[in-house]
Amino acid sequence: MTAMTHRDRLVLGIAAACFLIILIIEEFAPANVVGAYGYVLPIMLVTTLRNRTIMLVTVLACVVATYSGLLQPTKPGRFQAAVINRSVVVGVLLLVAYLGMSWEERKAREEAARVALAQETENLLKANTQLVQAKDQLNRSERLAAVGQLVASVAHEVGTPLHSIAWHVQALAEEPGTTPEMRRRVAIIDDQLTRVVRIIQDLLSSTRPRQPEPQWLPVEEVISPAAVLMEPAFHEKGIALTIDIPKDLPLVWADKEKIHQVLVNILANALAATPTQGNVIIMAGSREASPDELDRGRLVANSMSLLVITIEVQDTGCGMSEEDAQKAFEPFFTTKAVGKGTGLGLFLSRESVVAHGGSLALTSEIGRGTTVMMTLPAMQREPIHTREEA
Repeated sequence: MTAMTHRDRLVLGIAAACFLIILIIEEFAPANVVGAYGYVLPIMLVTTLRNRTIMLVTVLACVVATYSGLLQPTKPGRFQAAVINRSVVVGVLLLVAYLGMSWEERKAREEAARVALAQETENLLKANTQLVQAKDQLNRSERLAAVGQLVASVAHEVGTPLHSIAWHVQALAEEPGTTPEMRRRVAIIDDQLTRVVRIIQDLLSSTRPRQPEPQWLPVEEVISPAAVLMEPAFHEKGIALTIDIPKDLPLVWADKEKIHQVLVNILANALAATPTQGNVIIMAGSREASPDELDRGRLVANSMSLLVITIEVQDTGCGMSEEDAQKAFEPFFTTKAVGKGTGLGLFLSRESVVAHGGSLALTSEIGRGTTVMMTLPAMQREPIHTREEA
């Protein structure tokens, strides 16, 4: 039996009070059988409790109280009529009790059915949501597999001309009359061609990208190559590219080539989104790591300190809606025009940063611009090199 609520106790108290009042009236006017019909009231009140035991006790008490009126002295020849009248009252009380309990039990069944239906509907909605998510995940997996096959095929065909281009670039650097500025530009081109060749080799050697091989590096050494590579494109479009790297930052745990790819992708997105006369800022800093950041970082970097390195890329571009910003890291999602982007850049970038024990997040506001925040494990002191330096 479930515990009675405050409402149930209040109803039971009112029913008991009504019963006592009617019983007292019956004691003072036993010949007036009409008063016995008042027992209907406590019975109807008790039916709202939907408790068969209490209802049986109440009905029994009302029946006994009704017939107790026969114990009072009556006029000669009226006893038989009193028995008949009070039996009619008892019949009415029993009928009211039966109809009341039947009505309340039906209401209880209907309420239980509604609750069960609501629960079942909620379960179906959850199952449908999970099914849709699983279907989306399957579609993304199939598309990623198809893209992987396509990339492997394209990489195989592109490899040969890239080697030819690299040879001609090296020959160009050896031409007489080449200025130092031209040699610097040629060196950048040669470095990037070498990087592309390595990426192609990774794609051809495995169905999965090469896992990062991080080491403790100065932050400037990680950021500057990407900024130098992208600076001409920003200059040509008339966008100011600013770099702010404090001198006293801790070392950062990074695979130089992988983080270079991430920064180039982020800067390319900022370049595409920022109009002429806009600004793009690369800011580096450090802060105390959160417990989650420490747990992630120390899984891959045993010497991690209590700090993380933060690298922010802020632009004054068109920005994006909150809904688009939440989906920015999903594979194949892009806000660019058809043919202008694959929607894989930020997805692969975050995968790479997470493999470093870091995180990649994005905030944006339409008309105000976008900020991409990267965190990586940091080390306060100089590392002890265990590998032979090349």
